[in-house]
Amino acid sequence: MSTAPRVEEAKRRDWGHDESGCTTLHIDMDAFYASLEVARHPELKGRPVIIGTGPRSVVSAASYEARRYGINSAMPAARARQLCPDGVFLPVDMAYYRAVSHAIMTEVFHAVTDRVEQVSVDEGYMDVSGALLRWGSPTAIGAWIRAEVERRFHVTCSVGVAANKLVAKMASTNAKPNGMLLIPKARSAEFVQMMPLRGIPGIGPSMERRLNDWGVGSVADLAQLDETTLARATGSKAAAHGLWLASRGLDPREVTPVTPEKSVGSEETLLEDTTDQRTVLRLLREASDEVAASLRRRGLVARTVTVKLRFADLSYRTRAHTMERPTDSAGTLYPECARLLHAMLGMPAGSPADAPLPRLVRLAGMSASGLTEARTTAVQPTLGDVIEEESTPTGTTRSDRLRDAEAALDAVRRRFGKSSAQFGA
Repeated sequence: MSTAPRVEEAKRRDWGHDESGCTTLHIDMDAFYASLEVARHPELKGRPVIIGTGPRSVVSAASYEARRYGINSAMPAARARQLCPDGVFLPVDMAYYRAVSHAIMTEVFHAVTDRVEQVSVDEGYMDVSGALLRWGSPTAIGAWIRAEVERRFHVTCSVGVAANKLVAKMASTNAKPNGMLLIPKARSAEFVQMMPLRGIPGIGPSMERRLNDWGVGSVADLAQLDETTLARATGSKAAAHGLWLASRGLDPREVTPVTPEKSVGSEETLLEDTTDQRTVLRLLREASDEVAASLRRRGLVARTVTVKLRFADLSYRTRAHTMERPTDSAGTLYPECARLLHAMLGMPAGSPADAPLPRLVRLAGMSASGLTEARTTAVQPTLGDVIEEESTPTGTTRSDRLRDAEAALDAVRRRFGKSSAQFGA
């Protein structure tokens, strides 16, 4: 669900029809989750549909009918009910959304070219330079994609056609809903400089405030600054260079068909805010178990552990640690999570589980990153491992046996269901 600002004039203006060099498409599904629910429940058509249920949940998506009530993604579901008491509130069904997303990507996008970069469940880029001989023009491809997605899956999408990924994404945002916008290469800077600062992907509230403090209120203002000044304003040479390019409609990134997975995570919102450490540790233990099982299923190991907490005031904090050796075991991930929890909240290492947390916690979760393929990742045994292997009849370490036990749990869950067996601390 895109919340990026849109400029109505950008959609209305005649940008011309010069498609030369405009071989990058960005396709963004319109209110994807809500649209899919309407597609399988046609009786909901025309009604405000909100994806996200429960007193502590947040809105994952909202139909355009619901957005007229001021409902946006990440809004507390309780607030959405106040704004739209007659709305249809449905739970998130990620398995269904991902299945349809996969079908759209494979049956529609890949029917045009294999140069497809999926960036989320509801959006992706395409490099159609190699498909023009067959299809004729980028806009012909965009029109076909829009028609096929609607015909086959009964949802709509918006398409941006441009010379690079940045401008294509901004074009698809301003084409919404159910539209297509071509920005000729020669007019990229003019188009981008029509936008407010938040129109550039990656500029969030914090960066916007920093730029505002320097008298920058729009992308046009941004384009007046040199990189040296931008580096002083942002505090980062890398960020300054990226903003300098973006304000001129430039983007050197290529469409990358295969994007390596960056992290695997799990988090859960509590029904009531709590300072009970046992409750939060339980969430982290369950998240570690889920993430470890996912890593094993995908044949990956992780080196970095990150713990995330959201507090009663809706602020959040994260803390990460990179381990000496990669792992796919909850028995290794969970103790790291407990240590990070204590460090994040300023508690002594190894604090007893009955010690209360110093702040009310609303959500807890963890993620594993620094992923590599397990079969090609060398793990150097420690001296302790060598001694333990030599001193046990089986020649294995405790970590080996624990991982084997977790793998056995995987088999039990596959046969009897996810909740049939749980990892114990």
